[in-house]
Amino acid sequence: MNLTFYKYQGTGNDFVIIDNRKSTLSKNNTKLFARLCDRKFGIGADGLMLLELPQNEDDDFTMVYFNADGNESTMCGNGGRCLVAFAAFLGVIDNTAVFTAIDGKHKAEIKNGLVHLQMQNVSKIEQYDSHLFLDTGSPHHVTMVNNLVSFDVTNVGREIRNGAPYFDKGSNVNFVEKESDGLFSVRTYERGVEDETLSCGTGVTAVALSMHKTKMTDKEEVSVKTPGGSLKVTFKETESGYEDIFLIGPAEQVFKGEITC
Repeated sequence: MNLTFYKYQGTGNDFVIIDNRKSTLSKNNTKLFARLCDRKFGIGADGLMLLELPQNEDDDFTMVYFNADGNESTMCGNGGRCLVAFAAFLGVIDNTAVFTAIDGKHKAEIKNGLVHLQMQNVSKIEQYDSHLFLDTGSPHHVTMVNNLVSFDVTNVGREIRNGAPYFDKGSNVNFVEKESDGLFSVRTYERGVEDETLSCGTGVTAVALSMHKTKMTDKEEVSVKTPGGSLKVTFKETESGYEDIFLIGPAEQVFKGEITC
């Protein structure tokens, strides 16, 4: 079978995207998804997404996301932004979207070339002496470090991701350094990719909320620099946690191709 695919990237977080509204691919074909994401034997990507028909009347489409290891995963923020851009490219949406992902319903808007993706509310942030832990659609460990540019993200991240209390289930691991008030740099080790990625949308969201929670900033608009580019997170603090959370940044089509599978 010749399979048409699209390659997208959002601040260096790259994805294979397939229009699966005709159910061309089975969601159980995890070996194929892993091969397509392989950078030596396939297309190469941090993850793969299927754009599928909506599950609900008020949805425009459904997002199905797989990690680079081929397994269906939790929410991917940059992936969601790229899928919104892809839906606009296909004409499925204009500038606004409502879609369902594994963590529930999301709203999005494309404004001035940037995709604004509404993330799920966060009611719980666990604070420890060395780090914070929260779920922004995917689980995230957040810790402050010095000299981030030379920090050993891969080895330290792998150790934390596989260690207590995460073990097999794992957690994404974010290493953060403050640049100025409202501006932070982050490098992320992603489970499923099992390596550092150039950017992680749910990780950037977790960092912004964590920095506000620990009073590293009092701003409700936080800029976060990743190795692949800059993103913004806006939110509102309420008595029950954080709401009206938006992940904002670019999402670009890199190329379209065809592969035999």
